[in-house]
Amino acid sequence: MTSASKTSQSGAKTIFSVTSGNFLEMYDFMVFGYYASAISKTFFPGDDPFASLMLTLMTFGAGFLMRPLGAIVLGAYIDHHGRRKGLLVTLGLMAVGTLTIACVPGYATLGAAAPILILLGRLLQGFSAGVELGGVSVYLSEVAPKGRKGFYVSWQSGSQQVAVIFAALLGLLLNHVLEKDQVTEWGWRIPFVIGCMIVPFLFWVRRMLEETEAFSQRKHHPSMSEIMRSVASNWALVLAGMLMVVTTTVMFYMITAFTPTFGKTVLMMSDKASFLVTLCVGISNLFWLPVMGALSDRVGRRPLLILFTILIVLTAWPVLHWLVGSPTLMHLLEAELWLSFLYASYNGAMVVYLAEVMPVEVRASGFSMAYSLATALFGGFTPAVSSYLIHATGDKAMPGVWLTFSAICGLIGTLVIKRLIKQYHARHATAPVTAM
Repeated sequence: MTSASKTSQSGAKTIFSVTSGNFLEMYDFMVFGYYASAISKTFFPGDDPFASLMLTLMTFGAGFLMRPLGAIVLGAYIDHHGRRKGLLVTLGLMAVGTLTIACVPGYATLGAAAPILILLGRLLQGFSAGVELGGVSVYLSEVAPKGRKGFYVSWQSGSQQVAVIFAALLGLLLNHVLEKDQVTEWGWRIPFVIGCMIVPFLFWVRRMLEETEAFSQRKHHPSMSEIMRSVASNWALVLAGMLMVVTTTVMFYMITAFTPTFGKTVLMMSDKASFLVTLCVGISNLFWLPVMGALSDRVGRRPLLILFTILIVLTAWPVLHWLVGSPTLMHLLEAELWLSFLYASYNGAMVVYLAEVMPVEVRASGFSMAYSLATALFGGFTPAVSSYLIHATGDKAMPGVWLTFSAICGLIGTLVIKRLIKQYHARHATAPVTAM
């Protein structure tokens, strides 16, 4: 076997080991979004189906509110104790949250305690997820060979798409094997149970990880208070990063978690049709993310970020307006695949860029804070906001306005952050980062 082949195999093994836990984190979030209607009937029964669904979607979004806290606490833990230990901790917390949602009896059995326990499970998932993405992205950026950071880090998002595909396939299978009433009553729990069953394997995989050389070679590992002060002193950089993440997190939850609900409740399509489209979106994302991540290694990050935010601004609302005017399965698929291409092209460059620009001493904390703030304030509530905008205006294409707003945020963040990077390095008299 050649040296290049060994290196390639080693790189693939590392990527798989690191992103395996990220798969579980996103799988759990997707399953909750996919079965929002069934969960609403189990834990939030009521006379008004819209109010019941909104309570469920708000519970889905509430998990994201814990992300900033998780970013601070767990991000500081990773920056102080190491990338490997932190990734094991986040996986454990995510597993406990998933088990809670899988096992808690419904409102008919526990009464008001049932939705409270579900909310606590979602909050715990959100707390661990607050640093999961950052920990994985930072690890991959630090172990990537020179000139291949974009490709390596793109697999952080790539693992999420594997979760989307797996959850969608499982949804198609359940809807084929079970009757609709069975899925609503108890079948929706099966995906959560499956998520719990794969946890031991994921722990085994992550325990084999080695600490990154970049972290091991650092002579000083900052304390929690030092990390907090550094993140606070670089608040402008974190906020600019947050604006960049708004685009990717809103688009992701729009084309994945919200698609089944949008297809069923707005376009009046079947469960199978909605899951089929979601499956195709996951496959599309998985293809374009590494392609565009690798392209960003060649042409630079910023040109892609600017180009695709502009394309989203120009096309998001027109595409959805066209779709709701003629809501066929093929039109839904075409619209979602276009949005998938825009999302993956932007995200393939954005995630690695954000990992590159954060100060090394607080790389996990700063990245995670920017990501978690965007998700908590904007992306996580995308299904709820989209449903509300449609309900309030009567315009089924209103989610396109939300997408347009998110792209404007990303464009502003991209334009501002370069100047902030220069100011940071001027203050600290350090060599500029290699962000492209």
